[in-house]
Amino acid sequence: MKEFVVYTVLRLLLFGATLGVVLGVWLLVVGDADVVIAVIIAFVLSGIGSYVLLNGPRERFAQRVDERARRAAARFEEMRAKEDDDLDA
Repeated sequence: MKEFVVYTVLRLLLFGATLGVVLGVWLLVVGDADVVIAVIIAFVLSGIGSYVLLNGPRERFAQRVDERARRAAARFEEMRAKEDDDLDA
């Protein structure tokens, strides 16, 4: 769960920073910013940035999910094997 929270917070911070930069540059250059288009641009840029910058937290999150899935699958197989043994007896 910790890995999920860390990755999500980092994504939100990256988006917020990107939105601030996009709006700031837009206001400096044009003087009037269209917020909807700025949000779309920030969303795309932060997505690309997170792919590069947040690789480590994303990998840790993926490893944690994989670990939990493997444990759940092992428990399921144990229960299934026990059920098969009970039926054979």
